[in-house]
Formats: sequence, C-alpha cells, structure tokens
Amino acid sequence: MRPLDPIFKPQSIAVVGASRRPGSIGREIMHNLIEYNFHGKVFPVNPKADYIHSIKAFPRVSAIPDPVDLAIIVVPREAVLAAVDDCGKKGVKGLIVITAGFGETGDEGRGIERELGDRIRRYGMRMVGPNCMGVINTDPAVRMDATFAPAMPLSGRIGFMSQSGALGVAILNIARQLDIGFSYFVSMGNKTNVSGNDLLLEWEDDPHTDLVLMYLESFGNPRQFVQ
Repeated sequence: MRPLDPIFKPQSIAVVGASRRPGSIGREIMHNLIEYNFHGKVFPVNPKADYIHSIKAFPRVSAIPDPVDLAIIVVPREAVLAAVDDCGKKGVKGLIVITAGFGETGDEGRGIERELGDRIRRYGMRMVGPNCMGVINTDPAVRMDATFAPAMPLSGRIGFMSQSGALGVAILNIARQLDIGFSYFVSMGNKTNVSGNDLLLEWEDDPHTDLVLMYLESFGNPRQFVQ
C-alpha cells in the first residue's frame, strides 16, 4: 500500500458532519459521493440524525462497526481536534479536513493548526487540508468525488492540485465545458500534512496520470520541489 492510498483509494469513507440541510457542505459532500457512484461504503456521522440520504448515520466515527479508511471532516473548527482523536482511536489512516479557520485566520488559528498537525503525526495519519474543498479520484475502480464542487468531474489523465479552493472550483467547471478530464483533483488548503511535493511523488509513476498541473501559492520545501 502507498502512503496516500487511504486518501485516494479508500474502501470506506466516514463523513463527519454529514447533514440533511440543503446547501450545507456536509450535505453536498454526501451527495457528490453518492451521485458519482463511489465504489465503497459511506458512513454519515452526525449525533443528531438517525439517517442521512437514506443511509444509517452514526454519532461518531468510533461507533461505526466497520473499518474506516478515510474520514472527511466538515464540523466547526472547535470540534475538529476531538473528531481527529476519535478517528485516531478508530484506526482511520486518511483524513480530509474541509473545515476552515486555522492558520489563514491569525495567531490563534495557527496554534490550533500546529496542534492538528501534531495529532495527525501522533496517530500515523495522512491529511489533506485543513481549509480545503476536497479530493477527487476518477479511476473507475474507485470513483470518488469527495468535494462540494457543483460540477461532476470528467475522467482523464491529468493530476491537478490547487492551493486555492476557489480556483479549483473554477478549473473543474471550465474543464467540464471544454471536455477535459482528470485522473485526480486535490484541493490542498493549508498543506499542514500532505504537500505539493507529496503529490508529485505520488503521481510520478501513477499509471492513470500522464500530466501533473499545479497551482501553488507557497513552497514548503523548494529544494525538494526542484529535485
């Protein structure tokens, strides 16, 4: 298994903060996973709902009886660390943290983001985000649209990563209009754990990817990027 397989090729996904409220991020992510026909199990997590999208919901990830490969976290910032701890105890290895309000907001947010990064490493997880719009894998064996983007992605052989969520949404919309498909799409957000360099290494010999496109606003390790 490759280090990022729990994120890109999960067999089961928990949506922490799944919602029935129209227009909410938790609702749109559930909708996209189902609409894009994810080839795996989906577990909504919401302590205030018994069923979401006609699927049995659970109060927390640790209450799910099956193994969980990937957790998508869309709860408010003050609940993120507790959700990560719950995922860690469950043995979840991949996280996508959609929630914003971390390093991009100032000193307090940076402190919480440092703690988030420490906990991810402590549990041996890999994480995309926080403050991101999610991940897509169009491989017919996976079919995962774990984003809240309105446009369904087309399949292709381009791996695209964006540090800007807004630009990512625009690219997905325009690409569909132009009939351009992707193998993977990653909105990286704050790059607390998974970086652009990690994705370059992941996609370098990926059999479904011929071209890598990147929109970056910063380099965490420029020397490694050049290598």
